[in-house]
Amino acid sequence: MASEDRSTAPAVSFPAPGRIPYPGGCVLEPGPYALDYLLNWRADVTVRGVSHADTPVFALLRDLLADPAAHGLTPAEAGAARDRFLALAGQALEAEGGDPAWLAREFGR
Repeated sequence: MASEDRSTAPAVSFPAPGRIPYPGGCVLEPGPYALDYLLNWRADVTVRGVSHADTPVFALLRDLLADPAAHGLTPAEAGAARDRFLALAGQALEAEGGDPAWLAREFGR
């Protein structure tokens, strides 16, 4: 049974970002602040069983996409991790008035 769990587990796992701690104020716009927060958001990420504690998730995902094989991934697995990040972080960004497309655009830079 444990081997079944391993085979269905994603190659890359990380938690969903929590609520973005927007400090408020009349100078900061919530959407752009949330985007910056998510691009620098740190969490524990596991890649093929290798733990990356308290790592910048977006930066690690960009590395995975640039060279999936170096991390023991297929391009499809790296893409699935990106898509999961876009879905989860996109929801958090949208909750603060931002556009999830902003995150997708950052992967193309």
